[in-house]
Amino acid sequence: MLEIKDLHVAVDGKEILKGLTLSIAAGQVHAIMGPNGSGKSTLSYVLAGRAGYDVTSGSITYNGEDLTALAPEQRASKGVFLAMQYPVEIPGVTTLTFLKTALNAQRRARGEKEVDAMTVLKTVRARAAALKVSEEMLKRALNVGFSGGEKKRLEILQMSLFEPKLAILDETDSGLDIDALKLVAEGVNALRSPDRAMLVITHYQRLLDYIVPDRIHVLAKGRIVAEGGKELAHELEAKGYEHIVGKAA
Repeated sequence: MLEIKDLHVAVDGKEILKGLTLSIAAGQVHAIMGPNGSGKSTLSYVLAGRAGYDVTSGSITYNGEDLTALAPEQRASKGVFLAMQYPVEIPGVTTLTFLKTALNAQRRARGEKEVDAMTVLKTVRARAAALKVSEEMLKRALNVGFSGGEKKRLEILQMSLFEPKLAILDETDSGLDIDALKLVAEGVNALRSPDRAMLVITHYQRLLDYIVPDRIHVLAKGRIVAEGGKELAHELEAKGYEHIVGKAA
């Protein structure tokens, strides 16, 4: 589903990704781990199409199509979803209005019939309950005044509603206590599917106790320096990143 080959990316003229190669098949969950400044968030932003992240060489192919040739909204309508590390607050736009507008914008882009307000409300309520997203939260301005855990649960609610084909979760565990972490992980696991791929970006092994990946990649200094199964996360937890990164230097 996703093929990244020898990807080089620069931000403000500084090269961040320096030859990253990665492949994720449909139905698989892969994790990217790595120390601060290794390029993990840069990778997520490049995949989502954020402005200012310049692909200087290499390729990103998504379902056989050049992903870099698509605008961010085109990527979203084709099923690419980014759960952001720091979700944006939008005063004046209620959460429910945002969800309905975003959902129907994607459906219009795909040539599908829009969903009426009552259907959206019923669907959102049903899926919000599992994530303990309250009615009061749905009526408030998007992310405004939400705690870190509430923002992350809302990100997963969006993912549940939009049903993406490729979900990128950028440090979804950041700022979560253990109860919120379990809740978010259950929401993510419920969305595992043979026709959906996920890329989970995290610093810590604890998230991967709940979202068990098919493959773990260690990103350091802009490239993948080690790969392995779930046992690699435990090795990193026990010995630290330098143990792996130092060997690859």
